[in-house]
Order: sequence, then structure tokens, then C-alpha cells
Amino acid sequence: MAKAELKTKKTALSVEDFIKKIPEAQKQKDAKTIMGMMEKATKAKAKMWGTAIIGFGDQHLVYDSGRELDWFLMGFSPRKQNLTLYIPGTVQNQQSLLAKLGKHKTGKGCLYINSLADIDQKVLEDIIKKSLKK
Repeated sequence: MAKAELKTKKTALSVEDFIKKIPEAQKQKDAKTIMGMMEKATKAKAKMWGTAIIGFGDQHLVYDSGRELDWFLMGFSPRKQNLTLYIPGTVQNQQSLLAKLGKHKTGKGCLYINSLADIDQKVLEDIIKKSLKK
């Protein structure tokens, strides 16, 4: 099956410039903290994916349907309404840690937090580390 053309791809845009443009100072600070956690866990430098996602590491995914794509191991996006974290397997496999995290929401493959002040950052670090152990 042919590779699907993905809109969100790794770019050469500057992660630092992107973070500097976040209007809220606290969200900028939170983004830098999350970036540090994810770089440490993945041992990969932050890269921009599209115009609004900061991703770490690379992987080639092949779905049951035969669809293939290149994607990051984990990432996040400091969106206006919340910090969206793309941490594989978290929702399915880390319910006990999510219960200890603090104020958050989850989507299919995402973890949403408003601010790092709302959660236990040590638990978030554990979630990030654990998600990389397959």
C-alpha cells in the first residue's frame, strides 16, 4: 500500500522560536519543562512537526490497514486551551499513574493538562518514562 501523505511532518522550524512566541509566560515555562522531560526520556532533541507540535525521536508506523507513516516517539503542543501531550500507550496502559496525576483529561492518544501547576510533575515524568518501555 502506498504511503499516505501526512500533513504533519518534521520541519526545520526552530523549537526555541516557537516557544518564545507562546503568549502566556506560564505556558512558555511549562513548555520548556515538558521539553526537558521528553528530551531526557527519549534522548532525542526536540524538533518541530508541522507548525505547532514539538516531537522527540522518530519511528516508522505500519497500521493493520497497511497505512505507513513516519512519526515521533512522543511530543506535545502548547495549544491555547491546554497543553496537549502525545504519549503513546498512556491512556490504555497507565491508568494507575493517571489516577495520581492530578487535573487532566485524556483523548484517544492524548493527555490534556491546563498547567503543570495542576498536576504532580513527578508522576508525569514516570508516565513519560514508562511509555517508552515496550
